[in-house]
Amino acid sequence: MISANLSAIFYLISGVLFILALRGLSSPETSRQGNFFGILGMAIAIAVTFLSIGNFSSGFIYILIFLLIGGLMGAFIAYKIPMTAMPELVAGFHSLVGLAAVFVAISAFLNPEAFNLGSPGDIKLGSLIEMSIGASVGAITFSGSIIAFLKLQGIMSGSPITFKGQHPLNALILIFIVVVAYFLCSTQSSNLFWILLAISFLIGFLLIIPIGGADMPVVISMLNSYSGWAAAGIGFTLENIALIITGALVGSSGAILSYIMCKGMNRSFFSVILGGFGATDQSSFERNKEQKPVKSGNAEDAAFLMKNASSVIIVPGYGMAVAQAQHALREMVDTLKRNDIKVSYAIHPVAGRMPGHMNVLLAEANVPYDEVFELEEINNDFANADVAFVIGANDVTNPAAKTDPQSPIYGMPVLDVEKCKSVLFVKRSLSPGYAGIDNDLFYKENTLMLFADAKKMTEEIIKNIG
Repeated sequence: MISANLSAIFYLISGVLFILALRGLSSPETSRQGNFFGILGMAIAIAVTFLSIGNFSSGFIYILIFLLIGGLMGAFIAYKIPMTAMPELVAGFHSLVGLAAVFVAISAFLNPEAFNLGSPGDIKLGSLIEMSIGASVGAITFSGSIIAFLKLQGIMSGSPITFKGQHPLNALILIFIVVVAYFLCSTQSSNLFWILLAISFLIGFLLIIPIGGADMPVVISMLNSYSGWAAAGIGFTLENIALIITGALVGSSGAILSYIMCKGMNRSFFSVILGGFGATDQSSFERNKEQKPVKSGNAEDAAFLMKNASSVIIVPGYGMAVAQAQHALREMVDTLKRNDIKVSYAIHPVAGRMPGHMNVLLAEANVPYDEVFELEEINNDFANADVAFVIGANDVTNPAAKTDPQSPIYGMPVLDVEKCKSVLFVKRSLSPGYAGIDNDLFYKENTLMLFADAKKMTEEIIKNIG
């Protein structure tokens, strides 16, 4: 067993490593180093926790067994999971963090002596407040993440699920949670504790079901923040420095990322949380599809345009992820470079289903980091580019965000691909994107639609470029 002072020092070291991990993950070039720091910090935290246990009883063996089982399951899932399912995996992991916070809160409430919090019915007020916050936020994180997982997996519709009086009901439930938490701290009633958990699970479902697919990247980062605050709350209850530091880091960084993404989409954070963004008039979509002319082409047409271009900008989206076309795309770009054609990649902040989704996919295909540019860095270049090759990116290229005040995505910054001399749009059909709205880019005079699987179309273009 190690002393409390030594444990605190090692927990502080792990906290510093977590900070370095976040700093490293802020850039693709240093992401591997950031991952290493995070792994090392977590390994130190786990080791110190075990060494802090005074009596290595049979309970320690059970902890070790379950830790081994969980670690093996996590390693297996991480090894097997395709990159297209990474958003679902993140949502699933967030739910487990929330559930862990709930289980710890339950244990602390039922057996406070084991945590030096007092006795049943006589728990320290400060600990009970921290416990209530951790349990409530953890429950909201769990149920909200489950809904996010179901929507991302396609088990539940990505469209907003709304009903009359939804927002007032949510407000009443949130107020009720505060009231129940107050009386729980006053009376320490076990019935109120279980009621607090039940209504927290309920509000988690109700907060996420009205959020549309286009806002799902923000939801992922928001739930990430919730999971951090839940861990921090439980960390205060357990007086565990590592949990407090880690939870605060995850909570604050997730909140900042959510704010940055909302700002990038020109949306208020509360509109994302409370609004039914993404709903659309499907009949209007059908009318547009029938009335507006669309030019379609094939791989030969696309190869001809790109071979005769001096500059090409690639715009990847979720369609590329689904088709697993990133490696074929890299091969196509290499072919274009051999023909002395300048190629760069344009990434929208919310392309894909989670923050950084496209960057991860391109890194998997060994795309050089200096060829990948964010929206603010490259948007002005579209007007001077010869060809924009849009591979599965729908909502983030929709000009309606700039021209149609009635559009649900109006005001969201989008990539100005329509300003290119020619736009090649790879898509299976004219169906709307995850936001559920029609894309005006399909019908532009300079747009050539390439209706096909993204990977197969890219491979065909490679053959025709020669």
